[in-house]
Order: sequence, then structure tokens, then C-alpha cells
Amino acid sequence: MKSPELYQSPFSGQIARNTGGVRRSSLSIASDAFIFFSGAVAALLLVWTFSTFSNPQPQTPQTHNFETPVSDPKRSVSVTDDVCAVNSNGLNFRYDPPDPNFYDDPTLGYTIDTPIKNWDEKRQEWLKQHPSFASGSEQRVVMVTGSQSDPCKNPIGDHLLLRFYKNKVDYCRIHGYDIFYNNVLLHPQMHTFWAKIPAVKAAMLAHPESEWIWWVDSDAAFTDMDFKIPLQRYKNHNFVVHGWPKLIYEKKSWTSLNAGVFLIRNSQWALDFMDVWAGMGPQTPSYEKWGEILRETCKDKAFPESDDQTGLVYLLLKEKEKWGDKIYVEGEYYFEGYWLEIVETLDNITAIYNNIERKVRSLRRRHGEKVSESYAAQWEPYLKDAGYGKFSWRRPFITHFTGCQPCSGKHNQMYSGQSCWDAMQKVLNFADNQVLRNYGFMHRDLLDSASVSPLPFDYPA
Repeated sequence: MKSPELYQSPFSGQIARNTGGVRRSSLSIASDAFIFFSGAVAALLLVWTFSTFSNPQPQTPQTHNFETPVSDPKRSVSVTDDVCAVNSNGLNFRYDPPDPNFYDDPTLGYTIDTPIKNWDEKRQEWLKQHPSFASGSEQRVVMVTGSQSDPCKNPIGDHLLLRFYKNKVDYCRIHGYDIFYNNVLLHPQMHTFWAKIPAVKAAMLAHPESEWIWWVDSDAAFTDMDFKIPLQRYKNHNFVVHGWPKLIYEKKSWTSLNAGVFLIRNSQWALDFMDVWAGMGPQTPSYEKWGEILRETCKDKAFPESDDQTGLVYLLLKEKEKWGDKIYVEGEYYFEGYWLEIVETLDNITAIYNNIERKVRSLRRRHGEKVSESYAAQWEPYLKDAGYGKFSWRRPFITHFTGCQPCSGKHNQMYSGQSCWDAMQKVLNFADNQVLRNYGFMHRDLLDSASVSPLPFDYPA
């Protein structure tokens, strides 16, 4: 039952007194109605007056429609879009038209054993449907990395993998790249080093807006957070891998390149190439046969199983006409670099960079992380004589801990486990200092991951 007080008129007491149970005339009723109407108008005027003083400039409400699609697909945002739908790069994350595309094709599969045809046309059609993603798509990169689904056997393995992943996330955040971390087998038989191929294919289908997919092994760390991969250099190629052509074509060595880091164009060529590459993997009935073929091709291959790296060397040697022209073997900078030849150079590199900054105030100016690329460009004139790769005093781009096996702990017997763990800590903190500097801190000791110190103003003057 509703409370009678909520419905009581300001004039209800006067009306009750006037009636007194006596029959009222028509004139009296009309007079009371006039009084009631006049009071109501006065009350409304009073409320309106206070409302005007409290809110002198009425605001136009925003229109948000979370269900209606953008009316004009050529626009990156419309008045019916939520303000959070478009990011700082103008990409519209809320617009997906109902028109069919490859995602609606039930025959298109994500698994490595399902061939895909006309992928270039499918991608282009998707970009036409999503015009906000079309602009700048040639420079868009998705990094893919990952590890096993089970806990590491090495007691500090999971901690190390977390540090390596943080390093990749930092790099991607600074340069505006997306990152996908996979820790499941997308094909149950394609394990260890073969697991990357199904993950890369799935990433291509999940990210038609990106021109490049960049695989980086879990035990590889970015050690120059400023350096950006020179995509223009590879405009006529579809696959980039670190290696040495002389070792590939003359020595036919299985270590003539390293397949732990590679850049691959999101294209039909790439899908066809990965189908052939994966055809040497453990999911095929000819796996053992491929192990024999690869050992026969690369005489220095030490183990009998077919592996992705030797398989890549084989394709360059035996099917160069089909694939070689589109594969760029990068050897002029540390697209990935062997950790043993890098770790001992880091202290000297830090000292040289600090000396340059002491002389050039603009390089040591504090700045927001979002504008880091502009400061990286300012560094280039001062690094023109640094060189690249081995014997360079430029920061190495990627340091790869080949042979250390941080998760399993089964490192190469050429070196001790402690040398691996200490080197990883030093490399990761070297990279972390470049990130932490924008937050006002740094590791004073590269072998002490837990401690940081606040940076004084105008450091390192």
C-alpha cells in the first residue's frame, strides 16, 4: 500500500476545512479549481527557476547505440558509436558489418593440415569491409611467442619465462605492436620447435588487419628497445630470418640460420610455404624419412629427428627457385644474436651511450613513453659509426639464449647452467633499464633484479 503522504497536495488541508461535510456550490468548486491550478503553475515556475540557476547551460546528451552498426562504413566513427570504440590510431573496434567474409566459410580451417586458398583476396575483402584498419596495414605487426602448457621443470624456469614475456610486452607497447602468447599445442603432434608453425598460421587468420606476423622464441630478449624492425627493407620479400648465406649455400650447415626468430608476411605465399615446411614435421607419416633426408643434406646435423631449422635450410638449398627469392637472410644486424657473444659487451655499450648523453642534453631529456620513437630517431646521427652486429657498440637488437633451455634446465653442456641464468638476468635488466628510465628508475647492478634506484634529474649528466 502506498503512503498517503507521498500523494498529499499542498492545498489538501485547505480543501478539507472548506468542505466540512457541507454541499458546495458550482461557483465555489470553480474558485477552488482556479486556486489549485494557480498554485500548481506557481510551483512549476519555482522549480524551473531553481533549475535554471543550478544549470544555466543545458548539455546536449551524447547518443550511444551499442547495437546499431555504423551507418557509413567509410567513416571510422559515427554518432552512434561508443566513444571507446575508436582507439588513438583511429581503428574502429566496434564495427563488424553483417556482410559475409571468410570467417563465415565453414570449410576454412585454422589447423595446419587444412589448406587455404585465395588468402590474399580474402584479406583484402576483409580490409574493404573494415576501412579503418586498411590505412597503415602494411606497417602493422603482430608478435607471436609462447611456451609449454605445463609448469617448468627448472625451479626458476617459470620466473625466467615471465621475465622474457615482460620484455616482449614492453617492446610491443613502446612500438604499438600487438602480441599473442600461446601456451597450448595447436596441433597435438607438433611439439617443441614445430609448435610455432600452427600458432603462426592461426595468428594470420585471427589478424587479417596485420601485414606481418613476427615469431620470437620464448628465450629471446629485446636488448635495444629503441630499434624498430626495418620493414621497408623487406618490401619485396615474404620471410625474414637471421643467417649467413655462405654457410647455407657453401657449407650446408644446419646452424647457418636460426629459425627461433622470423618475420613472415600474412599472405597466400606464407600459407603455402608453411604447408610445405610443416610437411617435414612429426604429424606426418614421413617424419622419420625427413630426419634421414635432412641429415644427409646437412652433414653437421647432430640428432636424427627432423627439425624446423634444418628443414628451412633444406628448402633454401633444394627449392630455392620456388621459395628463395622471397626469403631474406638477414645478417647485417642482430635480428637475433647469440647470447655468448653479446653479454660481455653490455657494460661497455652502456658506458658509451652514457658518454654520448652527457654531451647531448636533448638525448637525456625526460619524456613520456608514448613518444619514445621520436627520441630513438634523435639517436641515429650519434650511432652512425657504431656499426651493427658483432664488434658493434650499438645495442644488440635481440639476444637469443640458444642452448640454455630456461624452462627444462637441460642446457647445452658447453656451458654451465649458472652462466646461463646470470647472463639472462644481466640481459633482461639491461633491457629493463631502458624501459624503467621513462618511469624514473633503473637497476644499478644488472645482476640484481630486485633492486632499483630513483634517477636524478638530468641523468646521466
